[in-house]
Amino acid sequence: MSYDPPRPAGRLLLTPEDTEAPARTLRLRRLGLGERPEPALDAFADRLAERTRAPYAMVNFPGENGQFFAGLHRPARDVLNVDTPAPGPAPAAPTGGDGPAAPTVRAGATAPDPADGEGPRPEVGRYLARDHSFCPHVVARRRALVLEDVRDYPRFAGNPVVDEFGIRSYLGAPLIDSTGMVLGTVCVVDVAPRPWGREGLDTIKSAAAELTRRLEEREPDGFGV
Repeated sequence: MSYDPPRPAGRLLLTPEDTEAPARTLRLRRLGLGERPEPALDAFADRLAERTRAPYAMVNFPGENGQFFAGLHRPARDVLNVDTPAPGPAPAAPTGGDGPAAPTVRAGATAPDPADGEGPRPEVGRYLARDHSFCPHVVARRRALVLEDVRDYPRFAGNPVVDEFGIRSYLGAPLIDSTGMVLGTVCVVDVAPRPWGREGLDTIKSAAAELTRRLEEREPDGFGV
């Protein structure tokens, strides 16, 4: 498994620069991806969550301004309302995988926090700001990232998702297509520390390779589950 080495304290919480974002946006548009939820990708996330026994699984297409989960599994997800806007002003629609610039939480549901008993937390929706997640690190690294307990790594422990959503562990891998472009990531997260081990690393890398192949082979009108 691979972890980033310790960094100087002043750089611990910086979100990596995404220099490929403009080119990724164009590539995703050519593939017909990154602008709307995909039922097949939701199904893919459902299966990945089941395989890893994780409460959350995502297929993430990050853009210049935010992250968009075209595939999403979350606890007790209701497929009829997962894309229903939260009360209040709605975020701007994503364009070519860019996602909205500002919103952090898209859905209005809340989830209990089993770790500290402090009451409900915001539920993860389709959109997150760029600095809310560990996926930007996977995109920048171009390789898998395994965090069994994010609090053990100062660079990641201060990420907003730790406090806002109660995330404690992460397992993610990049979707690298045949042109060498990182299209996005596939990941699972949990609200408790998880000993992902070699099995978890192999699982997420295999899932990323399988999904990348399917994305490139998709028909213009989509792909099957």
